[in-house]
Amino acid sequence: MPDLLRYALGRAGGPTGQPAVVAIDGRSGSGKSTLAHRLAALVRGARMLHIDDLDWNEPLYQWDHLLVETLTQLRADGALEFTPPAWPRHGRAGAITIPAGTPLVLVEGTGAGMRAAAGPVDAHLWVQTDYAVAEERGIGRDIADGTNGDAEESVRFWHDWQAAERPFFAADRPWERADAIVCGQALPGVGPEEVAWAPRR
Repeated sequence: MPDLLRYALGRAGGPTGQPAVVAIDGRSGSGKSTLAHRLAALVRGARMLHIDDLDWNEPLYQWDHLLVETLTQLRADGALEFTPPAWPRHGRAGAITIPAGTPLVLVEGTGAGMRAAAGPVDAHLWVQTDYAVAEERGIGRDIADGTNGDAEESVRFWHDWQAAERPFFAADRPWERADAIVCGQALPGVGPEEVAWAPRR
C-alpha cells in the first residue's frame, strides 16, 4: 500500500501548495472506498471527496458538471466549500468542505476518473473487480445498511443502477486513462495488509 501511495503521489508531481488530487474509480462494489480509506490512513490530514455526496439525488451519471466545478474550485483556491444543488432542495444541510493546507484529496466513487474531469486530477487509480464479486458485495452492503430499502428493493436498485453504470463506463472507458490498475479482490499470495496493483505501461 505505501508503494502504491508513493507511485500515485509521484504522478501528482512535487509540492505546489495545493493538495494532490487522486481519483479512485471503479464499478460499484469494486472496493474503491476500502482502498481510499487505506490510502488516506497513510497521509496525515488527507481528505476524501465522495462522489456519493456530490451526486446525491442527481440523475444517474448526469452530474459531471458538478465534479468539474468542485475540482476546478479546489484547484483555484487550494480549498473547497461546495454545497451540491440537490442538498438544499431535499433538506440536506451542510457542504462538502476541504480546508486549506490539506495535503491529499482522494476523489472516491464510481465515475471519479471520468473523462470530463480528467484535467484537475493529478493521478487516477482504477479498481478492477469481477462483476459477480462486485454485485455480491454491493447488494450485500446495501441490504446491511438499509440504504436502498429491504432486500428486494436493494436488488432492484442495483439493477437500475447497473442499467446506467454499464453504458456510462462502456462509453467513457476510464481504465484506459488510469495511471494504475488496482485489484479489488483477494488474490493468492497477497496478504490482508497488501494490495495487488500494476502501473500503466
